[in-house]
Amino acid sequence: MTQKTVMERLAILADAAKYDASCASSGTTKRSSAGGKGIGSTEGMGICHAYAPDGRCISLLKILLTNHCIFDCHYCINRKSSNTPRARFTPQEVVDLTLAFYRRNYIEGLFLSSGIVKSAGHTMEQLIEVARILREEHDFRGYIHLKTIPEADPGLVAQAGLYADRVSINVELPTVAGLTRLAPDKSATQIEGAMGSIGSAIVENRDARKRFKSAPKFAPAGQSTQMIVGADAASDADIVTRAGTLYDRFSLRRVYYSAFSPIPDASAVLPLRRPPLMREHRLYQSDWLIRFYGYAPADVGRAADEAGMLPLDIDPKLAWALKFRDDFPVDVNRAPRERLLRVPGLGVRAVNAVLSARRQRRLRLEDVARLTVSIAKLRPFIVTADWSPTLLTDRANLRALVAPIKAEQLELFAA
Repeated sequence: MTQKTVMERLAILADAAKYDASCASSGTTKRSSAGGKGIGSTEGMGICHAYAPDGRCISLLKILLTNHCIFDCHYCINRKSSNTPRARFTPQEVVDLTLAFYRRNYIEGLFLSSGIVKSAGHTMEQLIEVARILREEHDFRGYIHLKTIPEADPGLVAQAGLYADRVSINVELPTVAGLTRLAPDKSATQIEGAMGSIGSAIVENRDARKRFKSAPKFAPAGQSTQMIVGADAASDADIVTRAGTLYDRFSLRRVYYSAFSPIPDASAVLPLRRPPLMREHRLYQSDWLIRFYGYAPADVGRAADEAGMLPLDIDPKLAWALKFRDDFPVDVNRAPRERLLRVPGLGVRAVNAVLSARRQRRLRLEDVARLTVSIAKLRPFIVTADWSPTLLTDRANLRALVAPIKAEQLELFAA
C-alpha cells in the first residue's frame, strides 16, 4: 500500500476534526514572541476560527493526531467499524505542521484531538508529547487546546494541563442512557471523574499561583466540553439541565453543542436525518442566558413546550417572556438589573447603558430605542417616561407582533 503524503494525511485528519465544536480560544493568558523570544502568540485546510472575548478572531490548526480508533461509538465517523480512510501523524509531524503554518501566518495556535489508537494511555502520551515539544523545545507561546481522554491514567490527563491553555473532555451525549446506547465503550462515571479531577487541579493551581509566583500554570483557559444534539432522544430541556449541572459541578468555561450530522455507513440506531441547525443555535442562546443573564436552567426549561423542546422560530428569552407575561412590563427607570436582563431585546451592554443613563435623567422610549436593534420587540415589555404598553402585553397575537418574520438557517460545514 502506498504511503500517504503529509498533505494527504492532513486533508483526512483535518476533515475528521471538523465534528468537534469545542475549539474556542478565549480566556487564556497573554503570551507573545515580541522581542525575539519564543515562537507564536495567543494575541493577535485544517484551520478553524475562534473568537476571543474582545471579538478578535483567532485561527487554529485543528486536526486529529489519528482517526484510527479502537472504540465503536455509533455516531462517530472514525469508529472502528467505519469504512472511512485512515491516517496518522507522529507527534513530531504535528509539531512541524504547526510551526510551518504559524511561520506562514496562517494560524495562532493548535487544537489537537485524536482517535484512540492502541490504548487510551498511549494516545494521551502522544498528544502530550506534541504539546511538550512545542513548549519546551521550540518555546511556542501560541494557544494550545488539547482534547484529553478520560479513559487514560489521571496523571496523564493532569499532565496535559501543564502544557495546554485549555483542556477538554467531551461528555458526548446529554443523558447516561444515550451514552450507554450509542457509545458502549465510554463511561459517564469515568468522564465526569476525569472532568472533576481537572476542575480540582485548575482551582488548586489558581490558589497556588496566588501564593507562589513560581508555581507553574495549569490550563489557564480552563476546561470545556461538548454535547451532540439530536443523536438521541434527549429534549432541549434535558440538554439545558445537563449543561447547568456541568457548569455548577466542574466550573466549565464553556459547554458546546454540536448538531448531529449523518455520516457515511451510519449505524442503524442513529436518526436518518440531522436535527434543524436552528435547534443548535437556540441551545447556544439558552446557554448564554444561563451564563450571562441570570437564568437558571429550570427557567430556560419553562420556555420549552410540553415535550421539552424550545421553539425554533423565536429565541428562548422571548419565549420565556411570552409565557410569563405577568412579569411584564418592566419600568426601565426603576427596575433592578436582574429584571431588566429579562426584557426581550435588551442585551447586557444595553442594560448597563440603561442603568448608567437613568442616573442622569428619566429615560424615554426614544432613548431606549438607541440601545437596541428593534424597539418593536421591546415595546410590549417595558415602561418608559413617555410610554406604557396599555393592554398590549395581554394581546392574543403578541407573539406575531414581536417575533421575527423569517429565521435564516446556515448549512453545517458550508463552504
